[in-house]
Amino acid sequence: MTTTEQTPYIVLWLRSLAFWIVFPVSLVIFSSLLLLTVFFSFRTRWQLVQLWVHFILWWLKVTCKLTHEVQGTEHIGDSAGIVFSKHQSTWETIALQEIFPAQVWVAKRELMWIPFFGWGLALMRCIHIKRGTGKAAVKQLVTQGKARLDEGIWVVIFPEGTRIPAGQRGRYRIGGAVLAEHSGYPIIPVAHNAGEYWPRRSFIKRPGVIQVRIGAPIQPLGRSAQQVLEEASGWIEERMSEITTLQ
Repeated sequence: MTTTEQTPYIVLWLRSLAFWIVFPVSLVIFSSLLLLTVFFSFRTRWQLVQLWVHFILWWLKVTCKLTHEVQGTEHIGDSAGIVFSKHQSTWETIALQEIFPAQVWVAKRELMWIPFFGWGLALMRCIHIKRGTGKAAVKQLVTQGKARLDEGIWVVIFPEGTRIPAGQRGRYRIGGAVLAEHSGYPIIPVAHNAGEYWPRRSFIKRPGVIQVRIGAPIQPLGRSAQQVLEEASGWIEERMSEITTLQ
């Protein structure tokens, strides 16, 4: 696997610059196109988003020599579920859209006001919650999440709430597990080490192969939200210890 020790810093910087020049421009272009589909169906808009996702992952490979490998795709069933993913980077917010079927995210309501990006989230029927409202936010998640799941749309949740530096563990919030308990839909745990290549708040992207692990569905029936959360978070963190490149 290629590491920064084998690649001069100036090369990493130039590759990352090439990526960042194109990334925001493509986001504005595709978001603008998405706005034109306001009267189209969600599935049609999803197809347009897929074009952008494929392009960005290709551009990341071309410029930064960064790819990914997925194990456990057999656990992605035909019916919708709740994706419980580790959150270390911006990368997974893009790549999960290629790995899993049509989906919506759980995001802060404030993100809806960001030009282009936020407008795109709104059009993609994002589950928007107001952070800091406790039980009210969980109720919003359960109500909107169950509605999306019943339509056959997957729900993607980052249970740690925010990006956590590689090698660290955040506090897993219970909202997604409550959604599973009340809706009956399974949780699909996802571990990855994207933060070791595309760190949060970092300009530099390191070359290599991001490892993604998808676990078997965790069924909530007959179990409490806390029990489901403990199993999901335990599985994710155990896989993280196996795939990390940190010494």
